[in-house]
Amino acid sequence: MDYIDIKSVSELLAFFRYGKPQHPLIAVVDLSKVDRSHRKPGASYRLDLYSVACKKIEGSFKYGRTQYDFSEGTLMFTAPNQVLTPDVENKVEGWAIYVHPDFLHASGKGRKLMDYSLFGYDVNECLHISETEDKILEGCVENIDREISGNLDTHSRDLILTNLELLLSYCARFYDRQFLTRTKAGNDIVGKFERLLNDYFSQDTLTEAGLPDVKYFASHLNLSANYLTDLLTKYTGRSTSEHIYLKLIDKAKNMLWSTDEPISAIAYDLGFEHPSHFTKLFKNRTGRSPREYRNLN
Repeated sequence: MDYIDIKSVSELLAFFRYGKPQHPLIAVVDLSKVDRSHRKPGASYRLDLYSVACKKIEGSFKYGRTQYDFSEGTLMFTAPNQVLTPDVENKVEGWAIYVHPDFLHASGKGRKLMDYSLFGYDVNECLHISETEDKILEGCVENIDREISGNLDTHSRDLILTNLELLLSYCARFYDRQFLTRTKAGNDIVGKFERLLNDYFSQDTLTEAGLPDVKYFASHLNLSANYLTDLLTKYTGRSTSEHIYLKLIDKAKNMLWSTDEPISAIAYDLGFEHPSHFTKLFKNRTGRSPREYRNLN
């Protein structure tokens, strides 16, 4: 597949036929004013930018190979190098903020914003906001736009980052609300995850399969790793990794007490390449080495 790479804010605005940038590393865009007439059907784009976009789309939007419908008040978040394939016929309204990584890398406050898990969500995990929530976010966007379009001074960067952090903090709060209001769907995912986890660790040996990671379970649930972890944390109080380690330690305890296998053999059966890694993890989680734990019985 051929990709059209857009590496800067100026390249993006030129592609949008939106005019010259008012800041070289960040832009606020009125999506209704973007010129889409020159896009090629089926073309895919990779942006070397972070983005937060509130969209109302007539038509479909493709992320990877999957199409999604957007309703009014729908937010999506992308990190650099994610692939987007918009429909040429789309009519889009709303706003978007595009930020080059260099703008964030330049300060501790900016680097902190790159850690928001929202940027690792897939488009099908987008945030649906109410009219009231939309107005709150628009206030943050207007403040950012005001700083970008005004005379830049020594306070501009900090004020832009402060409002961007406020925007993302509100989005994180609204996602919490979305998790809670979709209780049945969330519980269904938790149940499916627990069954996958139990099935994986029910194998007699994990020597061939190896230790599972977060991406394994996320892919089987058709979710991004970040979204799965955030959902499990909201519903169970534990992250995906914590669930995996708890199940692993439970299996290890059972093997230590119910078999006479050497510690090294148990480590290999659990999928560890090096027994020392198993011993270290077990002691960190239980406060005792595998040998000490076995001797308690």
